[in-house]
Amino acid sequence: MRQIMTLAGIVWLEMVRRKELSVLLILLAALLAALLSFDVFGLSQVTGYVKDMGLLAVWILSWILTINTSVRQLPQEEQRGTLFPLLAKPVSRLTLIIGKWLGAWSITCLSLVCFYLTVCLAVWIKGGAFQFATLIQAILLHAAALALISSLGLAFSTRLNRDAATVTTYLITGTALLLLPRVPAMLVETKGASSYALYTLYYLFPHFELFDLRRRLVHDWGSVNGIIVTEILLYATLMTIVFLSLAWLGYRKRRFSRGDIL
Repeated sequence: MRQIMTLAGIVWLEMVRRKELSVLLILLAALLAALLSFDVFGLSQVTGYVKDMGLLAVWILSWILTINTSVRQLPQEEQRGTLFPLLAKPVSRLTLIIGKWLGAWSITCLSLVCFYLTVCLAVWIKGGAFQFATLIQAILLHAAALALISSLGLAFSTRLNRDAATVTTYLITGTALLLLPRVPAMLVETKGASSYALYTLYYLFPHFELFDLRRRLVHDWGSVNGIIVTEILLYATLMTIVFLSLAWLGYRKRRFSRGDIL
């Protein structure tokens, strides 16, 4: 456990040095400041559009940060040659994967909380507020989605180079976010091989729409039943374990040489 926490701490130190979180927070703050300064369609006292655009920005920024952070962890250790002293500690490859995943996920969760607090501040300045219970559920489920995304990015990085892993993770998660919620409606008008392809995508890709409570927050629909939230968290836990297991299987017998890395 100590080795896992140490590896996670290394990821945190790297993120502090790179200042990515600060840049994304500045971008989010700039967007929200622009929204606060505009009188959209004369609705200067309505906070709905600030909530909607702010939460959308939170999802996009956290998605970008999570993928970029997770897919570079193993490739950069290999490129720098620091993988050899890590494995010589000895640190098992499973420990390395879990430690890197925990570091990437925890730092993105911290950024997620900062993003949500920034949006809450903008909404408060506008004269509105989020329902507290729904907000807590939204942050919790969003963090679970980031755990899944980071494990997926890490799994791809064990078999692909950094650029290929990044593109593949963006494609799969983007498809899951945008296409899967529309598949049931598309199946009504689709037959033959196309329908089988849609069924495959629907049951194979992770369902990130389960973690998205933006509409409930924007329209004040109230919180979700606790049993349903628990089931979604169990689904995220299971899928995260599956992807981390695939990452370990793809990495445990991989051979490295200093000549290939350098």
